[in-house]
Amino acid sequence: MNAHGKKYRGASERRQLGTPYAATKALDLVKQMAFAKFDESVEVAIRLGVDPRHADQVVRGTVVLPAGTGKTMRVLVIAVGPKAQEATDAGADFVGTEYLAKIKEGWLDFDVLIATPDQMGQLGQLGRVLGPRGLMPNPKAGTVTFDVTKAVKESKGGKIEFRVDKGGNVHAPIGKVSFTPEQLQSNFTALMETIMRAKPSAAKGVYIRNVAVSSSMGPGVTVDTTPYR
Repeated sequence: MNAHGKKYRGASERRQLGTPYAATKALDLVKQMAFAKFDESVEVAIRLGVDPRHADQVVRGTVVLPAGTGKTMRVLVIAVGPKAQEATDAGADFVGTEYLAKIKEGWLDFDVLIATPDQMGQLGQLGRVLGPRGLMPNPKAGTVTFDVTKAVKESKGGKIEFRVDKGGNVHAPIGKVSFTPEQLQSNFTALMETIMRAKPSAAKGVYIRNVAVSSSMGPGVTVDTTPYR
């Protein structure tokens, strides 16, 4: 029995399974094959030639997607005094140390958490709650910083974080099905260029092994990796 529904199977017939497409064509196919009644996210899956068990082969970073994410990001900033005011002025949705107690009680109605370095001691005890959800602020991701204005504006303006998983894969959203082909292409290019720059010197052999794009509910399309070799 086929595990996928009729709409998924119908959409799948638009692409040649296993055939690598140029990124522009692949993204166009993803738009054509999206069948859900909501505005699906467009996601990229990249298999890298790294061994994440070795610290010097962990690939992680951030990229500001030129066309944004298509999602309104709710930003929480843990800061006090002038830095708290700076966060409010920059457009943060929630500001202040009083939110630490709310998080302890289970409140998690935000997408990005930014903290000034002097507040990280208090956040440490919330690692069990924030860590598994990918919400713990991190200096490498630019979310532990005194430059609160820049951090808030980037988070609101399309900054995403990526990290290789245990299997050597990176998964990242690059927008919505409602985006124009040009918007998806510019976001895809920005992500790929950033991942190429993040190549660890310890990585041997082919770095970009496989790339596929898909909508949240739709079938995946293989992208030709020739330009990234």
